[in-house]
Amino acid sequence: MDKRIGIKSLLALFAATSALFAGAVSAQPYPNRPIRFVVPYAAGGLPDTVARSLSIRLSEALGQSIVVDNRPGANGAVAASNIASSPADGYTFLVTDGSMMTISPLLSSKLSYDPAKDFVPVSLIAQSPLFLAVHPSVKANTLAELIDLVKAKPAALNYGSSGIGSTHHLSMEAMKAGFGIFITHIPFRGSAASVPAMIGGQVEMVFSAYPSLAGFVKNGQAKLIATNSAKRSNLAPNVPAISESLPGYDFAVIVVVMAKTGTPPEVISRVSQEIAKIAKRQDFIDQMQVAGIDTIGGDPAALSTALQEESRRVAVAAKRA
Repeated sequence: MDKRIGIKSLLALFAATSALFAGAVSAQPYPNRPIRFVVPYAAGGLPDTVARSLSIRLSEALGQSIVVDNRPGANGAVAASNIASSPADGYTFLVTDGSMMTISPLLSSKLSYDPAKDFVPVSLIAQSPLFLAVHPSVKANTLAELIDLVKAKPAALNYGSSGIGSTHHLSMEAMKAGFGIFITHIPFRGSAASVPAMIGGQVEMVFSAYPSLAGFVKNGQAKLIATNSAKRSNLAPNVPAISESLPGYDFAVIVVVMAKTGTPPEVISRVSQEIAKIAKRQDFIDQMQVAGIDTIGGDPAALSTALQEESRRVAVAAKRA
């Protein structure tokens, strides 16, 4: 009898100890193991550039290593699937541009993920404005002059984009609709093709990121007319924003951090606050500007609003395209 009681007591002790250990592990302060940034594009792109720079500084702030995991393919579906199979515990985040949340759903009705249901906002890290650049032969040095020129010669000018449905494409279509003008669209496979086409005179104008244009502007091979962001960019503060002439216009490419739905709110708050601090650091700002990126550091509410507004704008632009 005593032996049986002893065994029962020992089992009870093991159970109690296991419960206490489990509680202690779950009660450990966040984070207590490495974090993963899933990027839905190959290395070297805009979200990847931001993710890698951010991961170094956020790792220092949180005291844990952060791994950047590139999962390109299928309009973000590969990355989304990877996150869907991961626990909603705050150790896996999606770092992407806004198009995965706003444009991709417009281009495909068969996405394997639902941006509104599968993800929650964490941080609006930064944005990369696109600049409207024209060939030197175009007799316009300001946006107003360009609009007048296009109206005087309807359908005489062409513009190149990085592809149908791209931000470059929708930026121009929204501008055309806003000013009531027509410019023929010539799609290319990425800015790596559209910018040289403009420099070579195959098309008169393009929207592209600042780093891809700066050298040509300096050499007199292109002229910057305007930027597609809501405000003037710190990258080229003398270049006006299209919104100054077309209120409400904003098609800058935003870079965001999202988490799987169900991630603890306190974790989201902690990560968002740390990213906001990093976005104000001069070393981060300087590094981003070299890559043609303006830092923001918006909280979950700001990101939610930004995505809603972007969804509305791109939907309208897509219908007009």
